[in-house]
Amino acid sequence: MANFYYPEKDAVLEEVLAAYDFPATLMGAVRYGQGHINDTFCVLCQPQEGDCIRFILQGLSLAAFPHPEELMENFIGITSYLREIITQQGGDPMREALSLVKTRDGKDYYTDGTGKVWRLTPFIENTDCFQSATPELFEASARSFGNFQHMLQNYPAETLHETIVNFHNTEDRYAKFEAALAADKLGRAAGIAEEIQFVQDRKADCSVALDALRSGKLPLRVTHNDTKLNNILIDRATGKGICVIDLDTTMPGLSINDFGDSIRFGANHAKEDEKDLSKVNFDIDLYEVYTRGFLEGAQGSLTPAELEYLPWGARLMTLECGIRFLTDYLDGDHYFRIHRPEHNLDRCRTQFKLVRDMEEQFDAMAAVVAKYAR
Repeated sequence: MANFYYPEKDAVLEEVLAAYDFPATLMGAVRYGQGHINDTFCVLCQPQEGDCIRFILQGLSLAAFPHPEELMENFIGITSYLREIITQQGGDPMREALSLVKTRDGKDYYTDGTGKVWRLTPFIENTDCFQSATPELFEASARSFGNFQHMLQNYPAETLHETIVNFHNTEDRYAKFEAALAADKLGRAAGIAEEIQFVQDRKADCSVALDALRSGKLPLRVTHNDTKLNNILIDRATGKGICVIDLDTTMPGLSINDFGDSIRFGANHAKEDEKDLSKVNFDIDLYEVYTRGFLEGAQGSLTPAELEYLPWGARLMTLECGIRFLTDYLDGDHYFRIHRPEHNLDRCRTQFKLVRDMEEQFDAMAAVVAKYAR
């Protein structure tokens, strides 16, 4: 019972929970999940008869999301739209999309006395959230994120707010790297000449996708921007992805970036901070597993240009991530949490090794997309 947070013992939680009219006796709230950004609790209510009723309560991080009202406007618009689509398709909108529980005064979220925004959503029961992937789970997540693109293909992406400005602006990431290099606050540049040259040799690559967007070749889409396995709820009965969660970074973007970030994270058997680079290898077989699932889920909603640029999405998201790690290392490790002095340097090296592998197998990556394109 020590893990429970009771309203009378936490003034802020008491204030937030009191803003909602729960359907049964409120028993308490326990911290939930493995996220590091928002404050997340599982709220438990016990009716006189039957099983406990659960909810997810989240307090949005003002440090990560300085305009939470804009984030919630995105959240409300997207989830409402998804529930309509799912209903039209004969699905269960309460299991296949997130929804909000309104406050006592009919609002979609609650702002506490400190200015922090809180939202309450029903707990989607009989699902699991996994932190590591088997090929089957990787493909299930791919199909879900592909379907996410399919369902939102007609949503006006330009109406969404950028919850994190320039999040996947690779040109901006490169500019920040050059600024950190010029400042060289800790004198670290001298020892990482190879990594610096790796990035500088690929400056032109940082404009590939953005040039295609600016020219109208690639369309602006609603993108999730954190397409990891743990942002899919897997149905216990079927083993299929049933709901895309963590929509806080959902905003205007490129479909190839959502695809690419999944590949960066999942088509590799090594840890993101693996020191032994011989263990870090881009797995073309896992790439094929994900590509097949993603395109099946997308159901033909991607344009020919988007299909053509999918391999670029994988390369660019991996390169961008490596640049971010290297920039933070040069800047003094202020953004990413580290557990050893060269942690961010190790992280950037794994990403750059994957980029090299992708460059060498780029034609094979394109061939896989062509195999499953529809």
